[in-house]
Amino acid sequence: MESPEKPEQDVAQQLASLHAMGGRLKFKQLKLLIAIEDMGSVHQAAVLLHMSQPGVSKALREIEEAIGVTLFARTPQGLVPTDMGRCAIRYARLMLSSLAHMHKELLGMSRTSGVRIAVGTIAGALAAVLANALIAFHRLHPDVTVELQEGTSADLLEGLQSGVLDLALCRTSVARRTDIFHFEWLREEEVAVAVSPMHALSRTPDVGWEQVAQYPWILFPGHMPLRTLLEREAASNGVVLAFRPVETSSTFATALLLNKSPAMVALMSLETLQFFEARQTLARLDLKVHANAEPYGLVTRVGAPESAALTALKACIRRQALSA
Repeated sequence: MESPEKPEQDVAQQLASLHAMGGRLKFKQLKLLIAIEDMGSVHQAAVLLHMSQPGVSKALREIEEAIGVTLFARTPQGLVPTDMGRCAIRYARLMLSSLAHMHKELLGMSRTSGVRIAVGTIAGALAAVLANALIAFHRLHPDVTVELQEGTSADLLEGLQSGVLDLALCRTSVARRTDIFHFEWLREEEVAVAVSPMHALSRTPDVGWEQVAQYPWILFPGHMPLRTLLEREAASNGVVLAFRPVETSSTFATALLLNKSPAMVALMSLETLQFFEARQTLARLDLKVHANAEPYGLVTRVGAPESAALTALKACIRRQALSA
């Protein structure tokens, strides 16, 4: 009887030795593996990498020969990574990300003689937690430079995956693959409806959804969680938002348009709106929003290296989230 371990032994024998593999693989080939997985086809990967399609096919064959196993299966839906392929691609991402981290930190140290951390955040987390956490962090660590980026959760997760960001305060529900991220719950997000202080409903008590539905709305793009929340809330109240003149994920653009328009309406995180409301730039409608926003948290990429400075910043963020 044939031993059940033989298939595994055959694969192990096919795999190139670590020395041989390391001597033949190049970083450009690692980027190619990632591109093929992301794009799902040799043609699209070739377009992304500015290579010819035969060039990509040849390079993939060379990589598979260097490693000693098949990394992609050819299917009607395109190229799909095998189990071996997924493993190789996961480590390819880690290696390229680590190289990017090294380059970025060395560059930052050469320019400022200090450590740099790249942090991304959604607007609500910035207003509620991160701004005060950064102030507290810099009192303790004045030599650390924090590169701050505001964006959508999808953009921030992409930055984490590529190694551009070290940490993000966002949601992971929009990720294509949640298994590559570590999510630490931080806070629930409250939302409210914002208008100009000159809006006709700004001082009206107990505003109804049928009233605000007829005004022009500034909406988040369709893939964003707060857009889904707004549409769910409108549907539960039996109304359709009649006018949709602008779609934007920019908090500044939303606040600017609301302030300049006596008619526009928008959904915002409560903490962000309170900041503008305290400066009499925007007003909060007396309108109940019952739908719950998804919680956001501290998000890092699984397997990414963590510096002492990043650990210290995360501790400041946690303390601020508890006290806010």
